[in-house]
Amino acid sequence: MAAEIVLHGIGVSHGIATGPAYIVQLDRPKVPQITIEDASAEQQRFEAAVETVRGDLTALKGQSKNLPEEAAEELDLLLDAHLAMITGSRLVRGALKKIADEKINAEWALDKIMRDLASQFRAVRDNYIAARIDDVEAVGNRILRTLLNLPYLSLDSVPVGGIVLAKEISPSDAALLDPRRIGGLATVHGGAAGHTAVMARSLGLPAVLGLDPVILERSSHGSTVIVDGVEGKLILNATPETLKLYEQKRDALTADRTALNEITAQPAVTKDGTDITLRSNLELPRETDAIKASGARGIGLFRTEFLFMNRTTLPSEDEQFEAMAGVVREMEGESVTFRTLDIGGDKLAKSVGEYLAEAANPALGLRAIRLSLKEPHLLKAQFRAILRAGALGPVKILLPMVTTADEVEQSRAILRGCYKDLKNEKVAIADQMPPLGTMIEIPAAALSADGLAAVSDFFALGTNDLTQYTVAIDRGNDQVAALYNPLNPAVLRLIEFTVEAAKRMGIPVSICGEMGADPKYTALLVGLGIREFSVGFSNVPRIKQRIRTLTLEQCEEHARQVMNQYEPARITDLVNRFRP
Repeated sequence: MAAEIVLHGIGVSHGIATGPAYIVQLDRPKVPQITIEDASAEQQRFEAAVETVRGDLTALKGQSKNLPEEAAEELDLLLDAHLAMITGSRLVRGALKKIADEKINAEWALDKIMRDLASQFRAVRDNYIAARIDDVEAVGNRILRTLLNLPYLSLDSVPVGGIVLAKEISPSDAALLDPRRIGGLATVHGGAAGHTAVMARSLGLPAVLGLDPVILERSSHGSTVIVDGVEGKLILNATPETLKLYEQKRDALTADRTALNEITAQPAVTKDGTDITLRSNLELPRETDAIKASGARGIGLFRTEFLFMNRTTLPSEDEQFEAMAGVVREMEGESVTFRTLDIGGDKLAKSVGEYLAEAANPALGLRAIRLSLKEPHLLKAQFRAILRAGALGPVKILLPMVTTADEVEQSRAILRGCYKDLKNEKVAIADQMPPLGTMIEIPAAALSADGLAAVSDFFALGTNDLTQYTVAIDRGNDQVAALYNPLNPAVLRLIEFTVEAAKRMGIPVSICGEMGADPKYTALLVGLGIREFSVGFSNVPRIKQRIRTLTLEQCEEHARQVMNQYEPARITDLVNRFRP
């Protein structure tokens, strides 16, 4: 029996899962280079592999009906594109020609044509065209693996309870994670505040990121592995004793969750009577039942970009309206805050690729509200869909990555125009325009919070990006992820400045970043003046439990002590040791 291996990473989503390893290996396999005599026979072998892949993709389309409706539609669009790529495409024709002209084996010929196409696509220097490289790689790798008799594994066929092991999970792949099927996940790349971590927490999936690449070499497909999202461990070849220990730990966590569930119907109020509003973030529309069960009072952040991912065309106004209306109806009178499209940086969507030119640093380029104002038809379609959904229940609109008051005023002018147009078209909308809020997630916005408060109906603190841009740390880069620290005194000053500016203008301010989802920060945030939290639904009971143990006086004294410090290590120690 193989020796037990314990690997340490970053525990990014609370929980423990034991199940069969499902290794997602999407890299191009090593290709043999062989000179052949019979080109015709080799071409037939290649064509047989293409037909096998065609059958696999068609079968996957049939399986998509078992997924939630939104994921099924997105998966079908992706598979249609891949099926089209193996039907008389340059990829197939080019490989067949190289086999005949160069008398080389099919794998080598396909590898060559894949590299040629990638080089040609990159030469165009256009983000949308460059994104097609991923499609070529995905289809080409399927054919290569078929030729080499290697299994092709991806997220759309994880067995029930499977533990996904991968180098990384892209935001678009993360949109296909289904907690009804996947037990947990572990990756080589990623940090605690990256989008994989955010999605895992939102879906309640135990997850460990930033692991040694050995996880893909030392584990075997189907072998039993343990993901410990509490302590940040991945255990391979677990002994019977370890399995028994983790069974006990999992039972203890289940008992803890049962205790938390008992307070879901209780109000989020401090011991001395200060009301705190607890809402939930929503990643995918299918989460509404879990959000209501968590005791959240509505949705504080609906990330609309997931309506644009895993598809090659833009979602229409009607498609967006149907998704939004479904969520508003499900929330039964509780408010829903829709954040407008936040695409760019590390979040890419093929459907908007044509609008995103190649940039040396996409995190600082055309993205979020900048893209929406440059391409106002994108913003108008979203505003119209949200306004229509607002006829079914209370909604709010949140603008991402705002830098100046002018961006808010431009957006409000477009919103007014959409509202007027819908009125003239006799389309059902609310009697009044919904509140328009500003997301404070870059230092420029926090430092100009007074001016932004004058043109905004509310603020939402996005502490993930606020921390990233303040301390110059890429939160998704595992090489520097350990340096990402929301307790940096500069970040805390920006939060304090934002809250004070909101108070002066009498507008509400919420926190919707991952800092708000961690109970150890709750007292500090309440002490700084935060009265609204929006977190993943799985974190709502835990934050509520924490709030109910505190008094406002304790929180404010804790905040004073923290804000008097200038050393991050000292602040971290104060926060970790705080016991009311």
